[in-house]
Amino acid sequence: MQKDIEIKLSPADIENTSAILAALSAALHIDQKRILDHKVLKRSIDARSRLVIYRLQVRAVIDEQALPDIYSTNFPSVVNRPHVLVVGAGPAGLFAALQCILNGFRPIVLERGKDVKQRRRDLATINKEGLVNTESNYCYGEGGAGTYSDGKLYTRSNKRGDVNNVLETFVQHGAPADILIDARPHIGTNKLPQIITAIRETILNAGGEVRFDQKVTDLILESGKIKGVVVHDQEKILADSVILATGHSARDIYELLNRKQILVEAKPFALGVRIEHPQYIIDAAQYHCDIRSEHLPPANYSLVEQVDARGVFSFCMCPGGIIAPCATHSDEIVVNGWSPSKRNNPFANSGTVVQITLDDVVGTDPLRMMNFQADIERTAFQLGGGNLVAPAQRMVDFVQNRLSVDLPKNSYLPGTKSAMLQDTLPDFVFESLQRALPRFGKKMNGYYTNEAILVGVESRSSSPVRIPRNKDNFQHLQIAGLYPCAEGAGYAGGIVSAAIDGINCANAILKNQ
Repeated sequence: MQKDIEIKLSPADIENTSAILAALSAALHIDQKRILDHKVLKRSIDARSRLVIYRLQVRAVIDEQALPDIYSTNFPSVVNRPHVLVVGAGPAGLFAALQCILNGFRPIVLERGKDVKQRRRDLATINKEGLVNTESNYCYGEGGAGTYSDGKLYTRSNKRGDVNNVLETFVQHGAPADILIDARPHIGTNKLPQIITAIRETILNAGGEVRFDQKVTDLILESGKIKGVVVHDQEKILADSVILATGHSARDIYELLNRKQILVEAKPFALGVRIEHPQYIIDAAQYHCDIRSEHLPPANYSLVEQVDARGVFSFCMCPGGIIAPCATHSDEIVVNGWSPSKRNNPFANSGTVVQITLDDVVGTDPLRMMNFQADIERTAFQLGGGNLVAPAQRMVDFVQNRLSVDLPKNSYLPGTKSAMLQDTLPDFVFESLQRALPRFGKKMNGYYTNEAILVGVESRSSSPVRIPRNKDNFQHLQIAGLYPCAEGAGYAGGIVSAAIDGINCANAILKNQ
C-alpha cells in the first residue's frame, strides 16, 4: 500500500531519514516498522512564521517494497529518417530536437553561436574587457540564454505540457534529482554546461546533427511553404519543416521576416533595472533572523505592485547571485542575473521591471517595441561611458532623485558608474519604479535601503515581437512548415516553458504529416 501525506520538518532534519520516518509514522498513526520505503514528492520552505519549516509531500510505502525510479528515455536511431531543421540550440531547440528523434525525425540543429566550452572564453572577454562577440555571448550559443543565466526551472506552464517530462530529461542528462521535488527547482549556471553537452551527445548518438557557427540569414520559400534556410548568405539547407527557436534577442530574424513581408507583430514586454542587495538583508527579512541557519538556502523573494494600473514586479530572482552583462552588440547595455548551484555569492539580485504596453510606443511598425527597447539599451551604454560599464544608483537615491555620491560593492564585473537612471528610463517607467520601491519596502522589511543598488537596464525579460502561428497546428499563419517557437516567437518565458514549446512544435510536425 502507498499513501501520500504532508509532513513538516525543521530545516536541520530535512536530510534526516530517521526524522522523516518518525514524522510519517506519527502522521499515519502506524508503527514505523511498517513503512518500508518512502519517496519525497514535493519540498518547499514555509517562512510565514518566525519558526521556519519545510513542508514535504511524501509517498509512504507501507508493508511492501517500492519500485526504483528510473529516469531514462530510449532515443532511437534516426540516421535514415526525414529531417527537420531546428534553428537555435537553446532549451526550445534542444528539446524540440529530442522530441523529433522520439517522433522518428532526424533533427539538424543550426546554432549561430559556439558550443558551451568555446562560449565560456567569449563570456570571460565580456566580463574582463567589456568586449562583445556578437555571435557568442550570454544570449547566443549552445544552450541559449538559459545556460549562463541561472538555470531556474520554476514555471506555471503545466497547461502547456508535461513539466515533469522536462525535469526528468534534465535529470537523465546529469541534473540533480532534487529538481523533481523542490518547489523552486534550480540547477545552477556552473552545472548547466555539462548537462547541455550531454543533451547534444544524445542528439548526435541518435543520428541527429548539431552545427555551430551557423547563422541563418534567409528563408527559402515557395508558394507559401518553407523549403529550407540559407546560412551565412551562402549555403542552402533544404527541409519541408523548420522550427524557428532563435530566442528573444535575435533581432536580425525579426528584421528578416519583416523584410520578406512575413507577418510579425509588436508585443508588450517589460523594462526596468536589476536590483541587488547584500544577501544577508534578504535572509533577515524572509527568515526573520539575524543570521541565516546553515540548514536553509539563501532566501529569495517575489514582489509585485500596481502603480496607476501598471504592473511593477520582480522576476528572475537570483539568491547568492551575479549580475551579468547580456548585451548582444558592443554599443548597448543589457543586464540579467544568474546563480551557481550553491548560491553562495554574497549578493541577491532580481530584475525589477515595469509593464510596457503597445499604447506606450506610438506607431504601427511591427518592430516598434523592439526598436524602442534597442534605443534604451544604447542610451544606457552612453550613460555608462563604454566598455559595458553600467549606469547605476543607490535605491533611496533613485527614489529621491539624487545622484549617488558613491556606489556599494556589487557583483557586476564590467563595472558600474554613478548616474541618474531617469536619463535612460522612459518617464513612466522611472516614475512607476520610484513609487513601487518604497511600497516593496513595506512588504519586506529591509528591502528599501541605500545598501541596495539599481543597475540599468533590464530590458530583455521577454520578446518585444511575436511571430504569430496557428494555435491548432503551430505553423506560421502565412508559411506552411514554418514553426515559430518559444521565447523568440513570443510563446514562452523561461527554460521549462521554452522546452515544452519546443516539444509541442516537434509533436505538431508529426501530427501535420
